[in-house]
Amino acid sequence: MKHVLGAKCVRCGREWPAEPNTTTCPACGGMLDIQYDYAAIAKEVSHETMANRTEQSMWRYMEYLPVQGLGNRPRLRVGWSPLYRAERLAKVLGLNTLYVKDDGVNPTASLKDRASAMAVVKAEEAGAEIIACSSTGNAASSLAGNAAAVGFPTYIFVPSRAPKGKVSQLMIFGAHVISVRGSYEDTFRLSQQAIERYGWYNRNAAINPYLMEGKKTVALEIAEQLNWQMTDYVALSVGDGCTIAGVWKGFKDLYATGMIDRLPRLISVQAEGCCPLNRAIAENKPWEPMEENTLADSIAVGVPRNADKALAAIRESDGVVVNVSDEEILAAARLLGRTCGVFGEPAGVTGTAGVKKALELGLIPPEASVVSIVTGNGLKDTPNAIKAAGEPISIDPDMGQLLDVMERL
Repeated sequence: MKHVLGAKCVRCGREWPAEPNTTTCPACGGMLDIQYDYAAIAKEVSHETMANRTEQSMWRYMEYLPVQGLGNRPRLRVGWSPLYRAERLAKVLGLNTLYVKDDGVNPTASLKDRASAMAVVKAEEAGAEIIACSSTGNAASSLAGNAAAVGFPTYIFVPSRAPKGKVSQLMIFGAHVISVRGSYEDTFRLSQQAIERYGWYNRNAAINPYLMEGKKTVALEIAEQLNWQMTDYVALSVGDGCTIAGVWKGFKDLYATGMIDRLPRLISVQAEGCCPLNRAIAENKPWEPMEENTLADSIAVGVPRNADKALAAIRESDGVVVNVSDEEILAAARLLGRTCGVFGEPAGVTGTAGVKKALELGLIPPEASVVSIVTGNGLKDTPNAIKAAGEPISIDPDMGQLLDVMERL
């Protein structure tokens, strides 16, 4: 790993070698952060070198990634998702400039493909034979798909409430799926016990520090797609805390190597029914567990496993915290679809719901520029999509009935 210096614990500060199977800090059990030689990266990377690259995936940023080579790189094209200028939506919201980053176009339809692609590469480097994780759905399907592309068997633990659309992906990809009758916390704990017992490679993002390095590529792409001129804010949904921590790490990496000249402020958006991280920021106190009371299953995490990094990211960025109701999430799904043509699942559109509410509450000014990350596709959760949009008009094959309907529209 050419530019990797090691792994540093975010809790106790101890430093360790960055081995392929590195997990948490051996001294205190804290999360590890991969450290880079930014001076060396800056000598190799520039706006010009990036402009000349033809690779259109997350692997175009190899200098910023902790890999020995591409090795068993997944055969799927992960990353380089579109960044849309959302002018119609910005006008509706009363916002000067808004971009929508649609990561639902990734191979298994979520941002989590970035972490799972990295997991597959690191598992190959570690000589692993099986990869496992727990997930509310998206991490699971992304691991199953990316692992299937190179022939890695997977064992995946999901809470029984996981949407059928996501579970069906797991089954199609050939994963061994364990549906746990319990909460996400119950599911996570059981997966950890199984991983330790059987020696599987651990894809759990709050345990494996390399997965955040995959997630950070969404930030690298945003910066490049904006021609390295950063917006004032970047909004995204938050559950376990791994994604917001990764996004912040990506922007900091670019800033440290001179690729951007300022850092954006983060807008951390959680569901009102499950907002332990935002509540900790708002009340300026340690986070406490909450019930998983939201239809946005991908962020229904009452015991966030990456709290330290997530809270640090929000605070370091002078971030904004916004909690939204399930009704506001469903309304954002409709609004995003009807103004941008982007179909997001509930957790995927929660960032956009947060932008709307932040404007209404005066937390961000209307003259600001914002990127909202859509983290997952709406086909992941069609029942809630129908709940948001309503049922179609139903008539008999009769022209008279059609005319009656048309007069009422």
